[in-house]
Amino acid sequence: MKSTVIIPNYNGIKFIENCMKSLEKETSTSYHICVVDNGSEDGSREWVEQNCPQVQVISLGENTGFCGAVNAGIAEAKTPYVILLNNDTEVEYGFVKALETALEKEEKNFSVSAKMVDLYDKEVLDGAGDLYCALGWAFALGKGKGVRGNYTKATEIFSACGGAVIYRKEILDEIGFFDENHFAYLEDCDLGYRAQIFGYRNYYTPDAVVYHAGSGVSGSRYNEFKVSLASKNSIYIIYKNMPLLQIVLNLPFLVPGFLIKYFFFVKKGLGHTYRKGIFNGIKLCRSKKGKEKKIPFKWNYLGNYIRIQWKLWVNTVRRFVG
Repeated sequence: MKSTVIIPNYNGIKFIENCMKSLEKETSTSYHICVVDNGSEDGSREWVEQNCPQVQVISLGENTGFCGAVNAGIAEAKTPYVILLNNDTEVEYGFVKALETALEKEEKNFSVSAKMVDLYDKEVLDGAGDLYCALGWAFALGKGKGVRGNYTKATEIFSACGGAVIYRKEILDEIGFFDENHFAYLEDCDLGYRAQIFGYRNYYTPDAVVYHAGSGVSGSRYNEFKVSLASKNSIYIIYKNMPLLQIVLNLPFLVPGFLIKYFFFVKKGLGHTYRKGIFNGIKLCRSKKGKEKKIPFKWNYLGNYIRIQWKLWVNTVRRFVG
């Protein structure tokens, strides 16, 4: 088997059946399926156990977040590749094979992100991989645009969306799994960032298509749970991956970037939540568990840092004109 498909599940009874059925129609037979359950109480774990005997189920007993769940699955995987797939998705025919083929094109490819399409409006893109910019913002390429004519070619991206992505297991073993300090949100951007520091690449392929409901667990695009974690992690990802000089270099972008986000959430009635998340992010950076995860600067990676910095500036422009 080439790949292990890891599906983190938390109270996903509304989606898990269709997700499993779509995988059954796959053309590739070279993959194993592992559902990692985060202490679900809605019967979704039991449904998988009763109806999908070929699927491995790892029951964690409590909600460890996206990071804890997928890390448990990755640790158990015995295949050279791991594919992460959200439980609120349905894959199109040939999904697994397309991801494997795209990953194998270059040895330096760490990850390949799938083409994500809105489950409820299949003419609209949900994302074609993620970019991260000097403003401290991560954003999905093509989100909300029409499927036809947009992002129909493979391209390099900053990081792959964790909702539908393939990774090389040996590189994960080298650079580390998902940072569980995130719990959820921006953990995939952090991993893609880290891979680039080590000299690896992240790509997007339009050939692997997945239909995504979006916010299947949290319930909405903007809510206290998501805003609190995302704002905390937006501080943490900078501290963790940028050397001090790079942070100083980006301050003229980061300060207005965070102010714009703050006032955006003030209008949504979530200003206090965003502000509290920022302070929690600062606390995390100053904590022992935060400091332990900071990527130490190495001179032999200087070229990689320069390449990343150029991307941060270019992606700032692409955020508004791309």
